[in-house]
Amino acid sequence: MSQLLVEYPLTRPQACDNPLARGADGVLRYGNLTPALTELLDLQVHAFAGREAVVEIGGPRLTYRELWHSASRVAGGLQEHGIGFGDRVAIHMPAGARWVQAFLGALLSGAVPVLVHDGLSAEVAERVIADSSTDFVLGIGGAGGSDAPLPDGAAFIDDGAALGDLALLCYTSDTAAPMGVELTNENLLSAIRSVVAALDLPTDGLRNLMLLPLAHASGCVDQLLPTFAVGGTVVLAPDTRRLAETLVAERIDMVSATPRIFTRLLPELAKLRTDGLHTDGIARVSNAGHRGERAAAPAEPADLTAALRDLFPAARRWSVWGATETSGIGLAVDDDTDTASDTVLGFPFGGTELALWGPKARVGHGELLCRGPNVTRRYWNDPKSTADRFTGSWFHTGDQVTIEADGLVRRGLPE
Repeated sequence: MSQLLVEYPLTRPQACDNPLARGADGVLRYGNLTPALTELLDLQVHAFAGREAVVEIGGPRLTYRELWHSASRVAGGLQEHGIGFGDRVAIHMPAGARWVQAFLGALLSGAVPVLVHDGLSAEVAERVIADSSTDFVLGIGGAGGSDAPLPDGAAFIDDGAALGDLALLCYTSDTAAPMGVELTNENLLSAIRSVVAALDLPTDGLRNLMLLPLAHASGCVDQLLPTFAVGGTVVLAPDTRRLAETLVAERIDMVSATPRIFTRLLPELAKLRTDGLHTDGIARVSNAGHRGERAAAPAEPADLTAALRDLFPAARRWSVWGATETSGIGLAVDDDTDTASDTVLGFPFGGTELALWGPKARVGHGELLCRGPNVTRRYWNDPKSTADRFTGSWFHTGDQVTIEADGLVRRGLPE
């Protein structure tokens, strides 16, 4: 039988105050986005200057004003090193306040941050840095080594970017052959808009304990940036041995991690009960099942959803699915509904639309395809992979799924 591409229309209204309209290329797009990510962040800095922006447990605590000032000085230092618009700056360091300063500093300099996870082997990290044609490395492999001071110069902010300009270079989690994913300002701003609406993030001082890797799209694009977009506080815990106490001491009201991280931390989180600590203040738990993680360990522990419900009984719990190519987002499901299970990927949200590819696409079975304002248009310097993985504006995820009549996506095909 021939291969078919069958589109599945959105079945649920988009919960967002910024309407979506279909562009000439057929992709749904948000209207009235700020021209660039840096402009959105600059607006929030002025609105929430005195609020804590980043808290590193055992390390610095920075308000929005302090973070923005330090990042602009990093940008000025990069400028003094000859870094300017469109240059690539690799962020290769452990998660922490310093990582955030480096990332924002690269953005404010006009450069394109290249996210390099500090857990990669030296060989793979060098491959990513070489493939991206990085012009400057902040952190491991940079001038002075990983502990060297960040560049420091006169405060500088480049505000000349546009929606279609490349804003971030994020590599896929395939350690054998990672591919650079180009994410534009429009991709990032659309992802932020979608996550804020889908997770109903408040602007009254959200405190998000982020356990996701900052160097992945699921951490940087889907948690760090949306938290900043609502004037919230990103709390980072490099040492998770005192996680239970951190949840209470830092007045955390949102926790975000991957299924694998949550599973590893369940014994530590269980101390909440044994030590008599209360979790009533935690209103949101985001379980981010990134495509790369599901591919490596497709089956989540059957009792993970129940364990999280037990630990955080007052919280609303979501499972979110995405890929680097979709800015880390795409599907979500409320874990309090009857649909929650280890085979469920979720419903599309934001401007994400779905299609199936394969001989049984018309009856709801096949390879999952996505398109939307958050989906990349191409891979970095790799026209062959771009041609192989895209049909027009549709991204081929490689996941075999079933789409049910109500739009729910489940992993796997019927036997």
